[in-house]
Amino acid sequence: MVEDANAVILTFGSYRLGVHCPGADIDTLCIGPSYVDRDEDFFYTLHAILAGMEEVTELQPVQDAHVPVMKFKFDGISVDLLYASVSLLVVPEDLDISDVSLLYNVDEATVRSLNGCRVADQILKLVPNVEHFCTALRCLKFWAKRRGVYSNVTGFLGGVNWALLVARVCQLYPNAVPSMLVSRFFRVYTQWRWPNPVMLCEIEEDELGFTVWDPRKNPKDRTHHMPIITPAYPCMNSSYNVSTSTLRVMMEQFQFGNKICEEIELNRSNWVSLFEPYLFFESYKNYLQVDVVAADIDDLRAWKGWVESRLRQLTLMIERDTYGKLQCHPYPHEYVDTSKNCSHCAFFMGLQRKQGEVVEEGQQQQFDIRGTVDEFRLSVNMYMFWKPGMDICVSHVRRKQIPAYVFPDGYRRCRPGRPSNMQPAAERSPHRDADRNVSGSEDKILKRKRSPVRADEPNNPEKRQYISPQRQDSAAPIILSGQPLGPSVEYKPGVDNADACSNSSSVTFDSDESAACKEIDMSVSANLGNSNDGYSKEGVGDGSSQGSLSEGESEIYQQENGSLRSQNGLHEESETKISLSGGPEPGTAVELEPVEKAVPRAMVTSTA
Repeated sequence: MVEDANAVILTFGSYRLGVHCPGADIDTLCIGPSYVDRDEDFFYTLHAILAGMEEVTELQPVQDAHVPVMKFKFDGISVDLLYASVSLLVVPEDLDISDVSLLYNVDEATVRSLNGCRVADQILKLVPNVEHFCTALRCLKFWAKRRGVYSNVTGFLGGVNWALLVARVCQLYPNAVPSMLVSRFFRVYTQWRWPNPVMLCEIEEDELGFTVWDPRKNPKDRTHHMPIITPAYPCMNSSYNVSTSTLRVMMEQFQFGNKICEEIELNRSNWVSLFEPYLFFESYKNYLQVDVVAADIDDLRAWKGWVESRLRQLTLMIERDTYGKLQCHPYPHEYVDTSKNCSHCAFFMGLQRKQGEVVEEGQQQQFDIRGTVDEFRLSVNMYMFWKPGMDICVSHVRRKQIPAYVFPDGYRRCRPGRPSNMQPAAERSPHRDADRNVSGSEDKILKRKRSPVRADEPNNPEKRQYISPQRQDSAAPIILSGQPLGPSVEYKPGVDNADACSNSSSVTFDSDESAACKEIDMSVSANLGNSNDGYSKEGVGDGSSQGSLSEGESEIYQQENGSLRSQNGLHEESETKISLSGGPEPGTAVELEPVEKAVPRAMVTSTA
């Protein structure tokens, strides 16, 4: 048995799909015989062997993850290594990973580990043109990273999620070139009616008894906001991490992409505009800053990974405790302050009041999240492998207080001035340029007529009201321990920094101020006037069951996604309702009809 003992290493993820790029990690799966287990042999014996190799650096076992993994760098190349023990004494070199018999007598963690390879193979089998699929997927993954919506752990979408979404569009348009697939991707998912699932094939039932995604039988599956179902048995929702807030952010970005692609079709824009980076630190007025510190770089690597995995819980806690009225936007990037005398990184989260919330004149709307932050810090500090020096601090920062180290050049860029045709220079307030969002077009800014009153009169802030159809925010203060707290807090490893952090934080929204100083965010506003017609021309709204809404659900959808109405005397502007089915049955195709101007047939490529 010792002489015949062996293991097989397979790849999955972007490497197996052929869409990996420089700097990306390689997802690998080690399949071993039944007598080699995960806990003792893989995470203890193999870990010790790898730790003694010169080529291996940054070795980090994540044994308690949803899918247990060993992370490390081999000769500078990042590798994620999973392990699956199958019911075989000898693992054949030509093992057929798609064979369902491999799932006999294995645990749930092994099934999830095996499904990485099984799903990748199924995707390649189910797309009509693998080359076009890979090119479109490369492009859209690059776009998602530029727009800040590529991160499964933060609550957005990871590599397999984007692959499944692109594969579904390839099924709908089997003869489309990559540039057309990218354009149709945004059209389809801008109008998709979540939580209707995206599926490449019918959900497969089997006698093995594993739980498959089925909201009719499993109450937990009904809580998923953006189900994207894997095509291999047992079918699972690959995007269970998505929350209400992250879904809202992704839908805004889909609308942004759809608008750019519509302009490209009309030769009013180019592909470069699609990949403009998202200006996160110019999109909100209030942010939560989560600082993570540790004694050394090795401790920080493990501690940071744990904290990042819990940020999604902070988003859910804030949504829960404010009844969804305070919306969060976790940003899936980490920033390092090299000036600190300890290993450090920071994460940021944008905050805004829910769109359409009405506050009575002269009153304040306050969100007290002190208990929420305390609960989050308590859950994070329960880390099983905590060491002295590991600490976390949550603080509130205004947009003007954002630390300089988050910007690419180490300093905040000057904001471009407002166009002269928008407002006379004499009427502009010095506060307005600092509070406006410059992430997109300003063609749809609504103007308010002001009375010719003096600027120094009481209750007359030198501000002017603007309302965006996509975001209504306020410049409300967040008070921490009675006083606004900026990013200048000193962190001392091993010392409780609770007094300096936001373990007592409240968010206050003033109705007068919010009416006078709204966020301007035209980057994600899309021309939805012809959305019904554009979708039905492609043959998607054919009354099929997938993506459709019942009459009762349609009424709820209209209530939740109805027209946004401006406040304080501004005229009303409504957006066209989108009533359509989410798509035809899995595997069916959509015939392309000619449009006025086709998307340039040049292949869409991306550079990482």
